[in-house]
Amino acid sequence: MKIADCSLRNLLPLSLLASPAVSIQKHNSVEEAIGLLVPYLESFADSLVVTGDKNEPVGIVGGREVIESVQTNPSRNLFETKIQNIMSHYVSMTSGTSTVNQLMEEWKKTGRAYSLIPNAIGGYSVISARKMLEVGKSAMTDMTLSDLPKKKTVTFKTDSTVNEIINLMLKHHTRRLLLENTNQFVSDRIILEKIATDLNYLRNTNSVLDLPIIGFGLEYAKIISKDIKVNELASIMYGMAHPYAVFRDNAISPWDICLALLSDRFEEYG
Repeated sequence: MKIADCSLRNLLPLSLLASPAVSIQKHNSVEEAIGLLVPYLESFADSLVVTGDKNEPVGIVGGREVIESVQTNPSRNLFETKIQNIMSHYVSMTSGTSTVNQLMEEWKKTGRAYSLIPNAIGGYSVISARKMLEVGKSAMTDMTLSDLPKKKTVTFKTDSTVNEIINLMLKHHTRRLLLENTNQFVSDRIILEKIATDLNYLRNTNSVLDLPIIGFGLEYAKIISKDIKVNELASIMYGMAHPYAVFRDNAISPWDICLALLSDRFEEYG
């Protein structure tokens, strides 16, 4: 059976509800949200659920909302602002009966690979692009990395500023950018971590947007030298803390694996 037509429950019978939603109340501050986002971005759930007075989901906040707010208000008082003032008000919900195709259509619409699933204890679990790597690594396919759609890789220069990086991320709807002619990259998580630690939530600077991004500490995407199958790359990424890879001139993220799962060349084992 084609993966795209399979239900999430059938593909992830044991782990679909294994990732609990990380939540923050709407009256908490942006600083408190970043304290939770930094350890979770890219490695667990990618965003936080914002809850209301009755602990019901009322919004979502992730790296996109925070860096957009930093660009608009690059000052200390941003981090004292309540989360409800910067959050996205759209909460994506799905269920175990949803198919991969239905989930991907939802994520394409929202521009965020993140949905809540009600669980048996009255709370919510999360499914994200990272969770879908589990599907990808367990699927059967003959698709190789050279078969993935070619796309223009968004890059930046060594002298790029934080403001220029944020502009590129928002313009191209991406959370990662490669340093030109290298496999080094910057992400929204790296920016938030620098702001939270060395810059002490902008207590130590009034000009964060003018700072060179190179000083924020870049990370390395994994270089894939062989034209391996896509499910093999999904397995490699599944074991990475911050999954990102480069094959030839193509940068590949977990989102690219999600899109590949829609191909007729991905089938369920068995």
